[in-house]
Order: sequence, then structure tokens, then C-alpha cells
Amino acid sequence: MNPALLGLFTIVIGVGGCLAYFYFSNILLDKVIFPATGANAGRNINLAEKVRPWLFLAPAILALGLYLAYPVFATIWLSLTDRSQGNAFVGLANYRQMGMDPKFWEALRNNMLWLIVVPAASTAFGLLAAQLTDRIRWGSFAKSIIFMPMAISFVGAAVIFKLVYDARPEGTNQIGILNAIWLQFDGGFWSIVILRVLPVVILLAIAALCAFLVLVFAKPVLRPEHTRPGPLNSAVRILAAIFTAALVLACLWGAVNAVTGTYPYGTPQQWLTIPVWNSFFLMIVLIWIQTGFAMVILSAALRGIPEETIEAAIIDGANPLQIFFSIKMPQISSTIVVVWTTITIVVLKVFDIVYAMTNGQWQTQVLANYMYDKLFRANDWGVGSAAAMVIMLLVTPILVWNVYNARKEMR
Repeated sequence: MNPALLGLFTIVIGVGGCLAYFYFSNILLDKVIFPATGANAGRNINLAEKVRPWLFLAPAILALGLYLAYPVFATIWLSLTDRSQGNAFVGLANYRQMGMDPKFWEALRNNMLWLIVVPAASTAFGLLAAQLTDRIRWGSFAKSIIFMPMAISFVGAAVIFKLVYDARPEGTNQIGILNAIWLQFDGGFWSIVILRVLPVVILLAIAALCAFLVLVFAKPVLRPEHTRPGPLNSAVRILAAIFTAALVLACLWGAVNAVTGTYPYGTPQQWLTIPVWNSFFLMIVLIWIQTGFAMVILSAALRGIPEETIEAAIIDGANPLQIFFSIKMPQISSTIVVVWTTITIVVLKVFDIVYAMTNGQWQTQVLANYMYDKLFRANDWGVGSAAAMVIMLLVTPILVWNVYNARKEMR
């Protein structure tokens, strides 16, 4: 059948089926189950009105339940079986095999790095853009430009940035913006500033921020015993402090390397093949896309702040920074959490960007791409399903927390 006719036929069947369902379900409800006649007419009408929304939603709930529940149980079963042995039950063997695979730990480590950098950077840039665009004359136009990357698919964005990072052989014209800038450096003053001083300043700033977070996490645990948080809260704080302290050491080590490292001036660089840094180059793509989303949500939250509180702060002599951090930020903190956790969920599922730009090579592997490799390249459905379960376990608590905060915000 002609594709156009097939599409038209599908639309007619789909729309017609929905209309028929609503029409006949109304007749069934009003004429057969709860007829608005007789002695119980009033009670039947009330019952019909209560049942009607659930009757209309029933097909969607059933389809979504089946669509969500069946893959979960099927994936759990696949992760506990071996397809090469006729789907024989092997218990946790696939999880043990995955745990012994260095690429899995590389993917998990990279995902943790993505989780730290991307939500923080996207939310911070989005908040900054939301605050600044509300203060300029062409704010709406600027918002449109910043939001535009949201309309681009992850693969499309990856293709754009692959051109930005492109490298041609030495002696030929470079079309990659990054290499065009890089080739301007030949060991002069600006090369020292940009290649050595700037990374050191950024890394030291991140180290200082992480050290501050270590203090924030550890301070309540170090209080006298009667004022300490509960055991679970204390354990989480200690783990967070240890993890953040490790980041401090990593940043300091990176700063030392930035000072003592050697740079191949004057030659084009394959940016996506440089370990560690290539992960950051990939993260920039997702930050570029998600900043627009964060800006729109946070801009709406900023506009919802009562003017009276800001005017009262101005009368009390607060400066713009004090108004922003002490008046506005506390009032939109729940929205910031929702934006942060939403981007965190996106980061845990990131696949397209890594697949299109490096395919997990040069130490850029992430969990979703690792799962794809195992499922569809290695044809190892057991380990691939185990990786899918790990992703689901990581996403689920954040998803629940996000829904809880969203409902709290709505109330």
C-alpha cells in the first residue's frame, strides 16, 4: 500500500477508534450501568460522573502500564539468564561479569563526572540567563536564541560540535573552530594565559568550591552528639564529604598537571581523543542544549516572586547581589531542585551524544552506550540487561524525588 494512503488509513482508524470508544463508553455508562432513571437516578448520575474520567483514561493507563511494566520485568529476567544457554537461569552471574569489566567501571566513573558537571553548569547558566535576560530590552529575543538548541536533536547537536572539534592534517586549512584558535598559539603570552593560567584558576576555583561543600557536609556531623543528624543522614553526609574531598584532590592534581604539562603548539589536535578532557568536550554539547530548558523554567519562577519582598529588601538597603542570593534564591529553591533533578535524569540516560561523537572510545564510555554495546554489538543480552538495570536503579530515586518536589511545588 502507498505510504501516504497507509498513513491516512492509520489516522482514520486511530481517530475513529477513539471517537467510537468515547461514544459507546458513554452509552454503556449512562444507559446500562448507571441509568439516570428510576428511584436511584441521582445516585447513578453521581457515580457515573466519578467513573467517567477513569473509563476515558483506562486505555491509556492500560497501554502505559503494559508499556512500562513489561520491559522492566523482561529486562530483570534477561539479566538473570544466559541467552547462549537457551535462556538458562544463571542468577547474578551477569552482574558479576559486568563488575569485572573495566569498561563498566569506566562508564560508571564517567557518568558520575557527567552528573557533577552537567546539571550544575546547565542550572547555573540557565539561572544566570534567566536573571540577565529579564533586565535587558531584547530579553525575549535573547531567550529565543538560548532556547533554540532545545529544538535540535542530540545527534544533530553532536554533528554541529563535531565540526567545532574537527581536526585536519597539519598544513591544510582547518574548519574546526577550536583548532583554528589553537593554531594561533605558538608559546607566546596568551598561550601561557589560556593554556596554563586559565585552567589552573578554574581548577583551583572548583577545588575551593568542593572544599566548601566538604565543610557543609561534615559540619553537622562534627557537632555535639545531641545536635547531630540521624545515623542515615550522617552516613550520607560522610560519604558525600569523602567523595567531594576526592574531587578536591583531583582538581589540585589537575592544576599541577596544567602547570607542568607540555603542549604541542602549532599542530592541530584531535580533541575528542584526549582522555578526560574529551569527556568535558562532550558535556559541553549537553550543557548547550539543557541551558535553554533551565532558563525557561527558572525565568518563570523568578517572575513569580512577589514584588513586595524585593521592594522591602531595597528599602532595607540590600544591594542587587544580596537581593538575588538572599531574597530570590530561597524563594525559587524548590524550582531549582526540580530543574537540577530533571537534568540529572537526562544525564543518566545520555547516549546519543557519546555514540555520535566518540562511540565510547578514548575513555569516554557511559552507561547507556555500554548497555548498547553489550546488547547490540557483543550480543551479550545478559550483561546488557544488567547494565540497563543499573541505569534504572540510578534513575528511579531521582525520578521519585523529582515527582515529589514537582507536586510539592504545585501545592
